[in-house]
Amino acid sequence: MSNVIPDRILSFIEDFPPFYFLAKAELLDIAKRITVRYCPPKTTLFSAGESTQGHVYLIREGAINLLDGNQLVDTCDEGDLLGIRPLLAGRPHLLTAQVQEETLVYIIPAAVFTEQMAEHPSVNLYLARLVAEDTQRRFGARSGAGLVYDSIEKGEEHAFTDMLRTVPNREPVTCSPEYSIKKAALIMSAEQVSSIIVVDRDQRPLGIVTDKDLRRRVATGIISIDSPVSELMSAPVHTVPPDQTLADVQIDMVKMGIHHLIVTEDGSDQSAVVGVVTEHEVLVTQGQHPAVFLRRIHRAAGAIELADLRTKAEQLLRQYLDQEISITFIASIMTAINDEITRRIIDRAVKKLSQEGYGEPPAPFCWLALGSAGREEQLLRTDQDNALLFEPGETNQLETSRNYFLELARLVTSDLVTVGFKYCPADMMASNPKWCLSFEEWRNQFSTWIDDPDPTAILHSSIFFDYRSVYGPAELTTRLTQHIFQDLRQKEVLLRYLAREAIQKKPPLSFFRSFVVERSGEHKDAFDLKARAMMPLTDAARVLTLDIRIDKENNTFSRFERLAELEPQNADIYREAAAAYEILMRYRAAKGLEQGDSGRYIYPDSLSKLERINLRHCFKSVRELQSLLITRFQLAQMI
Repeated sequence: MSNVIPDRILSFIEDFPPFYFLAKAELLDIAKRITVRYCPPKTTLFSAGESTQGHVYLIREGAINLLDGNQLVDTCDEGDLLGIRPLLAGRPHLLTAQVQEETLVYIIPAAVFTEQMAEHPSVNLYLARLVAEDTQRRFGARSGAGLVYDSIEKGEEHAFTDMLRTVPNREPVTCSPEYSIKKAALIMSAEQVSSIIVVDRDQRPLGIVTDKDLRRRVATGIISIDSPVSELMSAPVHTVPPDQTLADVQIDMVKMGIHHLIVTEDGSDQSAVVGVVTEHEVLVTQGQHPAVFLRRIHRAAGAIELADLRTKAEQLLRQYLDQEISITFIASIMTAINDEITRRIIDRAVKKLSQEGYGEPPAPFCWLALGSAGREEQLLRTDQDNALLFEPGETNQLETSRNYFLELARLVTSDLVTVGFKYCPADMMASNPKWCLSFEEWRNQFSTWIDDPDPTAILHSSIFFDYRSVYGPAELTTRLTQHIFQDLRQKEVLLRYLAREAIQKKPPLSFFRSFVVERSGEHKDAFDLKARAMMPLTDAARVLTLDIRIDKENNTFSRFERLAELEPQNADIYREAAAAYEILMRYRAAKGLEQGDSGRYIYPDSLSKLERINLRHCFKSVRELQSLLITRFQLAQMI
């Protein structure tokens, strides 16, 4: 019976960091040294300026407010540790801890932490992060240390982007530009390589010749085998530095549609060649490569085969998430796959219309991705958001062109449904005549939204201002963007309304205490991750980049990065917001794969303590960004 209380304490602390790093025997020893204290509401656990008295506090149940004077800084609850920073820094408490409701607190001797920090690096790391977080609470420092990932806290190292470097494992195979193609081919054969790098006297890369070049242009007789290799080589070359990560190599290969990257001393074509990385080497190293999906998509016979490939791509997504790979990398890969599927569907639709007697497209056109697809953030197969922009041509041909493009859009959106992208419930699709418009009509539409920002205009702006061309000449969208920015310079009232919209959804102060869930309907008792946490970040990033006219940056991460560069005084806020958005995207993708849906709604009871800690930090970043919007756009009187 003497062990009943320690056993109860042990069964609680073993589920929370940093205790779950420890063995059972260590935990039992700690549990025996812990005392339990009951605190009624309004009790002050400790006050600012008081010494720690050699104790740290762990909340067993209940809630405690941390106050800076009379200002609420944070609300802590079950599993939270209080007093780590002042203890390790050897300083008094900076905040006052006031009990909000009936609370049980475990009082832990400081020696417990100093002993475990010396023996367990994982405990040391976790406590160091808590110190950074506590400093952030008090001084507003936004170093990102408070954003905790399960893999880091558990000591796991899925360093996918660090452990696979592109440092070549053999000397590069090179030749001079004066060499004959025959001589270069003999060298490639002798060295058993698929490419040879053409270099100058200082070993700087001038071009590259591959097996494919020899097959397509020499074996066919287009170029004589006795011609200088400079006539055959591809130039300029694509180069990377020796410490380039596999993730970045994949992105480069996918985006540029190439199969070889030249490694140079400084990553530019003005330094000496170190080696070459091939797609095959990446495939062997990783086991699979997104380029495989892209090639198979390009060759797919129809929408059913494309649907199968998109399902297989989600297996790749799951693998990336399990490996804790950067969300920005994952989003780049999934965007490339989604875009290629869309382009393949459009090509097939154009061909089908031609076979049915509609002829070729009557004018140049762009297929526009909107919403999350437009921001290059669509990881899962969610609803469609798209539009079509076409050149008007002759005035009397406008309706003829529109009829063709509406039929094209109908075929494309139908095939996208087959692939798994559902029809948009609000009909925000190119198959809707409202969103299949000529260039002039789109200019007028955006001008109308800018001139008269009523609620409908605000709603549409949050979707359509993230447009991105997936198919067709980018020049059309460039001209449209120039028009939009010109209009915004003259009438900026829309920006203020967009900023107000971005602060409407308030994240909960504490994940446990003010958690806002759906009260009825299909998702009763679930938290709307998209509306309450992600949309405030995407909306803020959009209006801020529009405000300072940042062009060609639709992605939320890229927008925050550019904002941090252009506004160093707010750089910490923007970087924290980007980090928070990455966590939210990761959770949504993981939950979507787990639940077989869009991942938009999550149930609080399904989350671990670590996930709740992460979400709490995300909510703080949202609040700070919303505070910045209130100040910048003078929204206090509009709230």
